[in-house]
Amino acid sequence: MFFKLFLLFTIVPIIELAILIKAGTIFGVFNTIAIVIITAIAGAYLVKLEGLNVLYRIQENISNGIFPAEELLDGLLIFIAGALLLTPGFVTDILGFLMVFPPTRRILKEIIKKYIKTHYFPYEIL
Repeated sequence: MFFKLFLLFTIVPIIELAILIKAGTIFGVFNTIAIVIITAIAGAYLVKLEGLNVLYRIQENISNGIFPAEELLDGLLIFIAGALLLTPGFVTDILGFLMVFPPTRRILKEIIKKYIKTHYFPYEIL
């Protein structure tokens, strides 16, 4: 686990830097900085909207006596998306936007649920 996290926190920034440098040479430094700032602002706005929507659904489910499992997973993904969108870089922005939009978030949720079922709950509970 430590090795995977080490790779994640060393390789991802190196890839992001390489892409930002390449984009800076293609689009220019000012345009690249503008793109990074605009995606951060747009991402923060979308995260706020989606987060409020999920919060409303959580409150609605709780008031109806339903455990909001799907909404809590949505909230987690939106939280992670917010962190990724505020991190400068193109790869993190793409991953963040994939987590913010409901259709792609639904696909990611299914992948996460399948992973959790196979790795943490491999046996059926009677």
